[in-house]
Amino acid sequence: MSKTLLCGCACVEGSFDQRFHKRASFIASMGIKVFDKKADELPALWVGSRIPWLGIHAQGGTVRGNLLIPLLPGRIGPKRFKAVIDGLMRSGNAFFVEKNGRVLLMAENIRENAAPLARFKRAERGRTGAKQIKRGQEVPIAVLVRRVDLKRRLNLAAGVQRALPGLARVIERELRRL
Repeated sequence: MSKTLLCGCACVEGSFDQRFHKRASFIASMGIKVFDKKADELPALWVGSRIPWLGIHAQGGTVRGNLLIPLLPGRIGPKRFKAVIDGLMRSGNAFFVEKNGRVLLMAENIRENAAPLARFKRAERGRTGAKQIKRGQEVPIAVLVRRVDLKRRLNLAAGVQRALPGLARVIERELRRL
């Protein structure tokens, strides 16, 4: 779990910026735990997630290794991308080429690989402005990179801080009822 420890107490539900999560599963993965057992210390709140890679989005960092980045305008899931690459490699149709100092994974446009290459052919037509891609033409699939630097994209602490005044009002209201 990604770890963020904050003093005080807050409710984080609904305080995340909408552009960072498009699925309900993101919010569902979040968890909070209040540490208030010690009477001589202020309570603390732990905000975390079951998503193992969330910390790199919260803090930024570098991912190292041989990474294939798909050359698509939209997103492709990791399982689907792996299946496409695996199918192209098994058929012997995928190969690496160095162009302008970059290593590209290319595939030849042949009939047996028409379905897996459909999205990549559409992307190539969009990049080049060509009406169609002929049989036998090479289609770029992905670029091979050694490392990716990710900037900080998610600020959990700020989300919790924004929720604190509302939470304090709710706590005060409940205390007045007692």
